[in-house]
Amino acid sequence: MVKVLVNGACGRMGQAVLAAVLADDGLELVGAVDLKGGMDTGELIGQGKNGILVEEDLVAALANHKPEVMVDFTRPDVVFDNVCTALKAKVSPVVGTTGLSEEQKEKIRKLSEEYNTPAFIAPNFAIGAVLMMLMSKQAAKYMPHVEIIELHHDNKLDAPSGTAIQTAAMISEVRESMKQGHPDEKEKLAGARGAEYDGMHIHSVRLPGYVAHQEVIFGGLGQTLTIRHDSMNRESFMPGVVLACKRIGGLKGLTVGLDKLLD
Repeated sequence: MVKVLVNGACGRMGQAVLAAVLADDGLELVGAVDLKGGMDTGELIGQGKNGILVEEDLVAALANHKPEVMVDFTRPDVVFDNVCTALKAKVSPVVGTTGLSEEQKEKIRKLSEEYNTPAFIAPNFAIGAVLMMLMSKQAAKYMPHVEIIELHHDNKLDAPSGTAIQTAAMISEVRESMKQGHPDEKEKLAGARGAEYDGMHIHSVRLPGYVAHQEVIFGGLGQTLTIRHDSMNRESFMPGVVLACKRIGGLKGLTVGLDKLLD
């Protein structure tokens, strides 16, 4: 049994993780942390009391409950400190919070090696989203003109999404850098063409009603190809979270991306 602590337990993703951990025979929920402490985790997710309370102090919870894994679905402004705290306690972080910079990831990598404690970060835990990224990387070898549209709920704090950035990074591995669109094009409104990554344009949509969605559109002579993934609810991410919790103990250093765990 892998002992798991859930950080950000009261959020919508945190509650879904609590339910997934409690439902899996290979995982044991030993603690939960959130700014809103005090409630029973079982009652929080509508399953009745289980005696595991949500606490407010991450350092104390890690020390008292001694989990093997900390699952973090908190906020971009606090996730880096959370991960560092876990690694220094020799607890492996499984991170679904996006917004970490490349510099922060490099610091996490070094800290993971220093404390001999593996860390795992995934911009998206939905297995279908991982397949979408892998298929996009394959398609870009033959259709290098590409734009990315990602659509999320209006409470998401970072843009573009981690999934969109990771998709662009994977595509850039297999295609030469190129400036897309007409060389003389001009934006009548700033940002109309979206963000740019290695010549690719990324567009972010934030509206109520969405959960997490992305389409990658390739254009070629007389044709287009669209690869799209839709997460209809937060449960879609849970098989990936559970997989990461079970596999992280066999990893070394920092691993980024759920694709690294798929056979």
